[in-house]
Amino acid sequence: MSQNAESSPLHSSSPQPLLELRGVTKRFGALIANDKVDLALFPGRIHAVVGENGAGKSTLMKIAYGMIQPNEGDLYVQGQKCSWWSSPAAAIQNGIGMVHQHFMLAGPESALSNAVLGDETRDSRWSFLPRFLRPMNTTQLKTRLQKRAQEFQFDMDWDAPVEALPVGVQQRLEILKLLDRDAKILILDEPTAVLTPQETDDFFKNLRKLADRGCAIVVITHKLREVLQFSDEVTVLRAGRVTARLKTQGTTADQLAEAMVGRKVVLRVDQAHSERRNPSNEIALEARDLVLHAPSEAKGSKLKLNHLSFQLKRGEVLGIAGVEGNGQSELLKALIHPSDRAALSSGAVLLLGEEVQKKSDSFIRDLGLAVIPEDRHEEGLLLDSTLTENYLLGLQRERRFSSWGWLNVNELDREVSRALDEHDIRPRRADATARSLSGGNQQKWLIAREFARQPKVLIASQPTRGVDVGAIEAIHSRILKARDEGLGVLLISSELDEVMALSDRILVLYEGKCAAEFHRKPGGAPFDERAIGLAMSGVSS
Repeated sequence: MSQNAESSPLHSSSPQPLLELRGVTKRFGALIANDKVDLALFPGRIHAVVGENGAGKSTLMKIAYGMIQPNEGDLYVQGQKCSWWSSPAAAIQNGIGMVHQHFMLAGPESALSNAVLGDETRDSRWSFLPRFLRPMNTTQLKTRLQKRAQEFQFDMDWDAPVEALPVGVQQRLEILKLLDRDAKILILDEPTAVLTPQETDDFFKNLRKLADRGCAIVVITHKLREVLQFSDEVTVLRAGRVTARLKTQGTTADQLAEAMVGRKVVLRVDQAHSERRNPSNEIALEARDLVLHAPSEAKGSKLKLNHLSFQLKRGEVLGIAGVEGNGQSELLKALIHPSDRAALSSGAVLLLGEEVQKKSDSFIRDLGLAVIPEDRHEEGLLLDSTLTENYLLGLQRERRFSSWGWLNVNELDREVSRALDEHDIRPRRADATARSLSGGNQQKWLIAREFARQPKVLIASQPTRGVDVGAIEAIHSRILKARDEGLGVLLISSELDEVMALSDRILVLYEGKCAAEFHRKPGGAPFDERAIGLAMSGVSS
C-alpha cells in the first residue's frame, strides 16, 4: 500500500502548500525519531497524521512549531525556503499555532487572562509609561475575543477560572488563542482525547469552518473513525518513517491500521465468539447509596452522585456510560478514595465484601484493587522518575521485590525488562523518565504496573485514551482475559463503542444516578446503541 501511495503523489495539481517539511530527520542519541520525513500542509484541508505510539508524530509537529530543531531537512513557507524556527514565538509570528494534548493553560487564572497571555493589549491612555507598566485594556480585549468566539458559536465565560471550565471549553479557549494571533496553520495533538462524542462532532464542524476560510489544519490522532470521517488526507508514520500518504476518501480503517502497525489488526472485539465463563455470584465491588454533594454549589442543587448503588461480580465487565459530567469522575474518586470526605458525602463502598470507607488507600490496594486512573499524569505516574521507579510504585513491599527492608534489584530489573518487551514500550529503556515517553507509551506502562499487582478487581477509567490501534487491541484483549480469569472489571470510558464492545452489563449515568441498565444478549449479541444513547440524554427507553 505504501508503495502505491508513494508512487502517486496526492497533490499533482494542488495549490501551493502553506507549509512544507522536506527530508526531516531528528535523532535523540541512537534513537531516530524522524527519518527523512516529508509533509505538506495545504490551505482548506484537514490533514491527519497517524501512527503507533512512538512513531515520531509529536516530534515532527514540535519541529514544525519550533520547539525542537531537526538534524536534517528543509522548511518551506508558501514555496519559499526558510530557516528553521528558533522558538515557538517565531513560529507564531509566521502564522503557526499548536494545541498540545495536555493544554498549556494556567488553571487558577481567568479564561480572559489565559487567552491574551503574552499578547496583551495595553491601554493607550497610559502611553507615557513603559509598555510593561501600562494596565491592560480589559474591555477592549474581551470585546475582541468575544467577537471571535461568536464567529464559531463558542460559549465562553471570560471571567471564570480555567480550572472550573469543562475540558471541551478549555480546548475551545486554546483554539481561540491561536485564532486571535491570526494563525493560518493549526497543529492539533490528540484534540479529541478528552472530548465526548457530541463535543467531538462540534469540534470537527468548527475545524471544517476554519479550513473553508483557508487555514491548513493538521491533526495527530489515534482514532481512525475520526480520520476517515473528518479529514481530507492522511500521512502514516511507523518507526519514524512515512509508510503511506493517502487521500482519505476510499481508504479503510483496516488499511490505515495495517500501515501503522505493519500487520493486520483486529479493530473489533467479537464477544459473540469469546470463550468465557459466566460471572460468579461473588461480589467483587459494591456501591451502596453513594451521595456526593457539590460543596461550592447552593443548597438544593443537583447532586454529583445521587443515591447511586450497583454491584460488580467477579468474572464480568461492568461498563459505565454517560455524557461527560454526569458523575463518572466523581464515582471513580468515591471508589478509589472512599475515606476522603471530598470524594463521598455518604454511602458505603465494599471491596470483596469488606467495607473500606475508613480504610487507607494502601489498605484498599492490598486487598486486591488495581486502578487505571482517568488522568495518568495526575494520578498514575511520577513523570520525572524512571520507568523502573514507576513500575515499583505500590509493589515495593511485595516479597518478590524486597526482603527485610532491602530491595531485590536483580528481580526488579528482570521483571521491568520483561514488561518493557511484553507491552512494547518505546524506547525500551528502564532508565528513561516517564515524561520522555509518548502519551500512549505512558498509558501502556501504567497498565503494565497495575496488572503486575495480580489484582482481583480492576477499575479502568479511559484505559485506551491516547493509545494507538495496536495497543488498543492488546489492552482490550488484556481486559477480557482478566475478566475470564475471574476479575471483576469496572470500565469507565467516554468511548461508547469501547463500552459496548467490552461490557457484559452497562449502567448509564445521568445527573449522578443510574438512568438505565443494559445486559448483553445471549450469544454475545451487540447492545442497542440507540437505547443507550437515549438513556445518556436522560430519555427513558
